[in-house]
Amino acid sequence: MSEHNEDQDHGAEPARQPLTADRAREMTAGLRAAMDDVRRSVAVLAARVRDAHAARIWLPLGHSSWESYCDAEFDISRAQAYRLLDVARSLAAIHDAVAAGPATSRTRDSDTAATAALDYGLSQRALIAVSSRTGDVAELITRRLATLAHSGLQELDEPTVRAVVRQAVRDVRTAPPPPPAGPPADPALTELRRVVDDLAATTHQLGELMLEVAPAYLSDTAAADVLAPLCDAIGEEVETGLAARRYALSGDRRALHGTVL
Repeated sequence: MSEHNEDQDHGAEPARQPLTADRAREMTAGLRAAMDDVRRSVAVLAARVRDAHAARIWLPLGHSSWESYCDAEFDISRAQAYRLLDVARSLAAIHDAVAAGPATSRTRDSDTAATAALDYGLSQRALIAVSSRTGDVAELITRRLATLAHSGLQELDEPTVRAVVRQAVRDVRTAPPPPPAGPPADPALTELRRVVDDLAATTHQLGELMLEVAPAYLSDTAAADVLAPLCDAIGEEVETGLAARRYALSGDRRALHGTVL
């Protein structure tokens, strides 16, 4: 028995050779292609969801509502069914804003939100996050594309439009909520709130970086192991990185209590 265990210990997995720079770049290209495939799939799904919902597809099939149709046909929950609509709504608003802008003739010919979303590289999480503020996203995209076009300093090619769209989505996601209506607050308190809002926005961006390295399906314990090298490299405590990750997931500032705030 002892000999068998010893053979297992020494022969279970051969030592891996260190990666060369060329091999690392090759693997990175493969990861990038896989991410693009995922985004393409999300975008195509969202476009088809939009068309199906607009056509009230559930009625001729004998279902009483969109959610009952999704449950019966695809075995997905009510929340998942409406998240699909959130993604479709966001994509449609973004595509319409770009299609109506000055960059349309200079970018890839596209009739669907699916192709647009692939070009922009937007994740499903980002699209869901701005689904309730599609007007703000569309307004930002329209204004910024118009400003660039009128300035003449930068060609509105596909990479430029992609960058404008991604930044607009990021800005709306991290924008602080509007101040409550009422009489002017104490100037010192107003300044303190501004500092807190800026800190929260910066931390949200940090949290998105943490989610890229440690995806949402990982527990805090598993994520801590994955994030430790990154946090060490950027000079942040692992607990701060985990708190930022929770904030990016939930959008709830209470996730930052005891660490950042």
